[in-house]
Amino acid sequence: MGNRIDLHTHSIFSDGELLPSEIARRAHVLGHQAVAITDHVDATNIDCVGKVINAVLDIRENWDIEIIPGAEITHAPAEIIPKLARKARELGAEIIVVHGETLVEPVIEGTNWSAVNCPEVDVLAHPGLITHEEARLAKENDIALEISARRGHSLGNGHVVQVAQEVGANLVVDTDTHAPEDLINYEMASKIALGSGLPEKEVKKVLNDNPLAILEKKGIL
Repeated sequence: MGNRIDLHTHSIFSDGELLPSEIARRAHVLGHQAVAITDHVDATNIDCVGKVINAVLDIRENWDIEIIPGAEITHAPAEIIPKLARKARELGAEIIVVHGETLVEPVIEGTNWSAVNCPEVDVLAHPGLITHEEARLAKENDIALEISARRGHSLGNGHVVQVAQEVGANLVVDTDTHAPEDLINYEMASKIALGSGLPEKEVKKVLNDNPLAILEKKGIL
């Protein structure tokens, strides 16, 4: 068992039910080392990153959990994903997630391709029927592909794991939390990874090593 790192959650600043402080508290109780708040953004509300940072600073100074300001670029035109990612960075986002071509939402075709070609992106969330070429580009640009714990988005997990394993792309397990019950502990994250077809020998790498490497690269942990 290790400490959870979840790089994809949502607060009241988009469509989540929880304040950033409550996300942090609940994650801490579940044994998280770090949690990123990555609210949905496009050009209209990208300034919400700054609002999250105000809460992050207070939590970092007082609680024993690393809470990370981020953003999830969602349903934006694929062509402007690089521009939005750069803007989010300028506003202080430390983790950039892109809302991938999940099987259960009408995400515009080309979103996965644009995301894996953008060096500012850290995680391509629930990428659905991602192609081998897209997964190879994710590997080249050091972008992790997400095994999703979220209902609906998780329908593509088996395909994502298979393609990532075949090309050597990195994987992470995230919850895409919107409500209190969405956060999970390490044991459940392990089961979701195994249920997606990940070999048992790879679980520690995907749950611990890969997300930790993302944060260490940015000097967060």
